Amino acid sequence: MQLVIVESPAKAKTIEKYLGGDFKVLASYGHVRDLPPKDGSVRPDEDFAMDWELYRDKQSRFKEIADAAKGASRLVLATDPDREGEAISWHVRELLKKRKALPTKVDRVTFNSITKKAVTDAMAAPRELDQPLIDAYLGRRALDYLFGFTLSPVLWRKLPGAKSAGRVQSVALRLIVEREREIEAFKPDEYWSVLAKLEHDGTPFDARLVRFKGEKLEKLSLGQEGIANEAKAAVEAGRFTVEDVEKKPLKRNPPPPFTTSTMQQEAARKLGFSASHTMRLAQSLYEAGAITYMRTDGVQMDGSAIAACRHAIAERFEANYCPEKPRFYATKAKNAQEAHEAIRPTNFGQDRAGSGDEAKLYSLIWKRAMASQMSTAQLERTTVTMREATGQHELRATGQVVVFPGYFAVYQEGFDDKDEDEDGLLPLLKNGDVPAKNAVEANQHFTQPPPRFSEASLVKRLEELGIGRPSTYASTIQTLRDREYVRMEKNRFFAEESGRLLTAFLERFFPTYVAYDFTAGMEDELDTVSDGREDYKVLLSKFWADFKPKADEVMEKLPSEVTEVLDEYLSDFLFPPREDGKDPRFCPLCEQEGRENGRLSLRGGRFGAFVACQNYPECKFTRRFAQPDADGGDGGEDGLMGQHPETGEDIHRKSGRYGPYVEMEEDGKKKRASIPKDLDEFDLEWAVKLLGLPRIVGAHPDTGKEIEAGLWRYGPAVRHEGTYGKLQNTREIFDIGMNRAVDLLAQSANRKGGARGKAEPIKTLGEHPTSGGEIKVMPGRYGPYVTDGTTNATIPKDVKPEDIEAAAAIELIDARAAKGPAKKKRKKAAPKKKPAAKKKAPAKKKAAAKD
Repeated sequence: MQLVIVESPAKAKTIEKYLGGDFKVLASYGHVRDLPPKDGSVRPDEDFAMDWELYRDKQSRFKEIADAAKGASRLVLATDPDREGEAISWHVRELLKKRKALPTKVDRVTFNSITKKAVTDAMAAPRELDQPLIDAYLGRRALDYLFGFTLSPVLWRKLPGAKSAGRVQSVALRLIVEREREIEAFKPDEYWSVLAKLEHDGTPFDARLVRFKGEKLEKLSLGQEGIANEAKAAVEAGRFTVEDVEKKPLKRNPPPPFTTSTMQQEAARKLGFSASHTMRLAQSLYEAGAITYMRTDGVQMDGSAIAACRHAIAERFEANYCPEKPRFYATKAKNAQEAHEAIRPTNFGQDRAGSGDEAKLYSLIWKRAMASQMSTAQLERTTVTMREATGQHELRATGQVVVFPGYFAVYQEGFDDKDEDEDGLLPLLKNGDVPAKNAVEANQHFTQPPPRFSEASLVKRLEELGIGRPSTYASTIQTLRDREYVRMEKNRFFAEESGRLLTAFLERFFPTYVAYDFTAGMEDELDTVSDGREDYKVLLSKFWADFKPKADEVMEKLPSEVTEVLDEYLSDFLFPPREDGKDPRFCPLCEQEGRENGRLSLRGGRFGAFVACQNYPECKFTRRFAQPDADGGDGGEDGLMGQHPETGEDIHRKSGRYGPYVEMEEDGKKKRASIPKDLDEFDLEWAVKLLGLPRIVGAHPDTGKEIEAGLWRYGPAVRHEGTYGKLQNTREIFDIGMNRAVDLLAQSANRKGGARGKAEPIKTLGEHPTSGGEIKVMPGRYGPYVTDGTTNATIPKDVKPEDIEAAAAIELIDARAAKGPAKKKRKKAAPKKKPAAKKKAPAKKKAAAKD
């Protein structure tokens, strides 16, 4: 018997069917072991020795592999064809060797797609494990461990509220924070445009004023309303005649097939998918044999795939949609290894695969790959120039038409930030025509700051800089969100206060290690390791020789010293200029109460950084870390806002350590409400609304108990019997009705494992062959599980409940049933009280010995 190890059970089932009866295929379910999350797992003083630990939830799984290996004549390691896959194969081999269960013959095979031909071809051409690739994995893993486990303790002790830092994660965060700084520093310029609404032969079109009083207009030429109105009047008074019609052919060549990063970008733009969701869907499609391997930075396709693609184009379109010669692509991304093909369908004749979001992603992959081998799109751009009699003023209209769609017939690439002006269709115009003038508009504009990063644009920027690997971007971005260093609003990243503070700390005390060039250079060095040109321990030694002394130096500093440095480093952000021209650091409370020397500075507390007065404890003024108008939600001066319309009580706006809030007296007690960030304008009406929370939406139709809407610990939500349904924003608290509230609560209950036992199954998998009960994948309080109505079996943590198939579910249920019912822990009887010990009589003192 030959034992084959792959990563997922879905893949194992498919491959076993291809290989036949002499083969047993088992899944490792991803990585089987890792560095224990404790200090000392990597020991630099012992030549960077590493300790590895088998995952607890993989122990029974690996025992099955070890038992099968003892009776196998050959071990075939067929994990994914990348650095991680090579590492998993290495871990499996090393563990089996340790358990003395390693077969005599060990081979490594890789395949780029799960088709019968790809698998059988790979089995016929085995190789040995790629040691340089394994060394690159070991180097990367040790680097990330040493960076995180050395730097994180420094953060915990010197930067209150910081949770962790990572080699790539911290640089990605810096990109987001720097963009936030650019936006805050941006000073908008006012400008105006003059647009004529024209019509010719019944077709309306727009023309823009491009020359005024003989001067060519640049973007900011019309900087004020007065000059804009003067230009508008000139256009209204003039009779504009077509002086020139210029037509230019344009060509658009198709983009290459997807790499990991371009797939993540397009799925974010066109489908609204997060990077992590896209990768989960792609993994499922790969394991189902629908697409090639989804972790790649190569843009090339195999020769047979190109031929199949061109054949599919010829079958679906006319001959001119398929160019005479095949297209070949070369990657432009920094650090690209091109070890694998681009992401493409395994069968170009199949334009649909999967269901739901999987089907949407597959369609995108199929269209992009098909388009990559199609003809160039032919366009024609028309520019019409119109002048009035004096020649002093000129209008211009542009239009674009598709002459031959080419690859446009299948696919057009998306972009994050589009131009302001979209080219439309123009009527047929010739020299001497005088289009009718319907209206003239003078429109005010303001220059815009650079846009915040979306997931797509952040992934693109990381790839351009050569930072990290496309396969890791999804987890890197998710970590930033989990640590609450950033938040997402309208699909854009906003830097949170903790993220800004962490970035400032790293820039000030560890500037080398958050430098883009350094991080990209480290990727280059890891590539030299994977190519066999450098020893990974040499790389680690160079890194550690500089990094460890720097970390020790910062660890020796007092927290107050660190805060003092950050106070100066962040002074422009924390203390922006005041409108009255006074010192931005003057304490407003000390000013009001006549105290001298009241100056504000950065302080560190148990729950993070904040701004406080140096006159503490005499002055209790505090302010959150962010500057007052950083997000538009903290604007407004502290003081009396007005009176409550019903009770007549005064409502005051105040600033606290955790941000601005409103306060009033109610039944002799102070009632407070925080002012949320997402309220653009805050007035007395909003203060009354917030102080009146929670709002009663109504009685739940099932329980008859009240549903409340309010601002809770984790933001705006509806609440009912301990279950919360998250709302999109603060305004929805006051708008939500009963139907939506009940629906949100039901969704939340299902995610938690069901409120009151009414959870809906995640998936149904048919009847169990033995018990006859329907197999369901269910959400549970302690995690997802499978059940046949009689036996419940927990799904391993590394297996997505949506991906589990019937065979794997039956295996889990049968294994759980074989163990018998879970034994209930008996409560230990309380120990019997011992009788109180009798007090001994005090010992008699011995007489002092005589000299």
